[in-house]
Amino acid sequence: MDFRTELKRRLIVFDGAMGTMVQRHGLPPGQPPEIFNIIRPEVIEDIHRQYIEAGADVITTNTFGANDLKLKGTGYTVEQVITQAVALARRAAGNKWVALDMGPIGQLMEPMGPLSFEEAYELYARQVKAGVKAGVDLILIETLSDLYEAKAAVLAAKENSSLPVICTLTFDQTGRTLTGADPLTAVVVLESLGVDALGVNCSLGPEGLLSIIDEFVSYSSLPVLVQPNAGLPQVVEGRAVYPSTPEVFQRHIMTMVQMGVRLVGGCCGTTPDFIRAIKQAVEGLTPASISAKGFTAVASGSKAVILGQGVKVIGGRIKASYNENIAWAIQNRELGDVVSEAIVQRRQGADILAVDAAVPGLDEKEAMLNLVREVQAVVNLPLQLNSASADVLEASMRIYNGKPLVRGVSSEQAVMDSIFPTVAKYGACVVGCTRNEEGTPVDARSRVKMAERIVSVAESYGIQKENIIIDCTMTDVADHPLKAMETLKAVELIEKELGLITTMDIQGVCEVWHGNENIGSTYLAMALAYGLDIPVVDLGDARIVETIKAFRFLSGQQ
Repeated sequence: MDFRTELKRRLIVFDGAMGTMVQRHGLPPGQPPEIFNIIRPEVIEDIHRQYIEAGADVITTNTFGANDLKLKGTGYTVEQVITQAVALARRAAGNKWVALDMGPIGQLMEPMGPLSFEEAYELYARQVKAGVKAGVDLILIETLSDLYEAKAAVLAAKENSSLPVICTLTFDQTGRTLTGADPLTAVVVLESLGVDALGVNCSLGPEGLLSIIDEFVSYSSLPVLVQPNAGLPQVVEGRAVYPSTPEVFQRHIMTMVQMGVRLVGGCCGTTPDFIRAIKQAVEGLTPASISAKGFTAVASGSKAVILGQGVKVIGGRIKASYNENIAWAIQNRELGDVVSEAIVQRRQGADILAVDAAVPGLDEKEAMLNLVREVQAVVNLPLQLNSASADVLEASMRIYNGKPLVRGVSSEQAVMDSIFPTVAKYGACVVGCTRNEEGTPVDARSRVKMAERIVSVAESYGIQKENIIIDCTMTDVADHPLKAMETLKAVELIEKELGLITTMDIQGVCEVWHGNENIGSTYLAMALAYGLDIPVVDLGDARIVETIKAFRFLSGQQ
């Protein structure tokens, strides 16, 4: 049976806890459960078989911590542990699916810890390669509390296999992960990375997860997997005791299925009795249909911003091409000044921060990567990555923590062909500028045609329409003021006829008429009235800030 095909048509039951079961057999102190694959293979195979007999459709390999760091000192390699684990699961599973289980690495990632993104990627890639060679059917990335680590794991799975990939996170009582991501942010980022299903496991027990699950199914266009603990554990005589019973667990799982959850199972404290109760409850049920939510969003690792629902503001001062002070700071590696600027713009009300590192004579890729790392380490706003270089954009998209907005695409075929493949790979939102080899057309209708072309080519690369934003900036309005009105007409037409979100760099307009600051704020007000969604502005300009506040107030957005 093809897992992706079955996922579309029926409910799928995963197994329950492995650690809980292994501990009953006297796991040596200080040893990871994964070594039982080698020293007590009959125990692991029997646990798998019990879950199959209970009705599980998917058996998860005993490899949760089978990475190079956690196995250090055990005397066993990643390949040895995973190969044996898959063989045991396969013998017990028969014609059921076997999932390679990958949990947290065990070290915090930068900037909170010492582990770099590429180091995390390589650790996961080694696990994936071993699992694929051993013959797993799908990959389950679970119990992660950091979306940045989840990105490393998902990319490792997708770049080193063609198998279905599922990723679940763990949430605390605040409704967020350890690093601050809420369910909306989790959905935005994981869907952008192209997982086949997503969800939540471990965490608070089934009842405590209901509000989190409600957000997942409300936002997600993909199937949702839930594997709760058997309640919150209590320590009794030195061991963790989970309070939930199979009957209580079953009732909560049924509530989740009614909410729209399509894949179910158990985590810590659950046993084959829990899986048997789940299977009996869901057997023969038709899952709720999954609808495409179709909203446009960008995200950092802990904050998502939905675009097209009210005016959102891009702070535009961290651009070397616009700000001489930023260019100097980047060139002289004084990135503390850049970070301070990011903090100021967040305080001034930016929803997104634009960054570029194009300084003449400087290695733009290296500078951009340093810029992205420093800013996202301190400020939780999503970033707009600006560059005319496909290589720079690809490198920065890869190490970016979240779902970025990417600016650097025009309607020139060569430019689109160089950038769209990586935009599709990393699931970014992309800004398409309505210009070609001959420049920016004057009349609004020509710009609409360019926008249509951008959408058509983007969709041919697998980029969904909701991830495309059109830039209507006009660069030479000073020489031809009437072009300003044509630009506003383009904003209106692109929104009404194409249903696309629009952006415009107001900083350029203000710069052109530097001697008359009222023109910039007046033009911004006109653009907002014509339907502009995302202005790029200098939030240090009081007139601009007050114009945005007034528009939001008068249009009922605050």
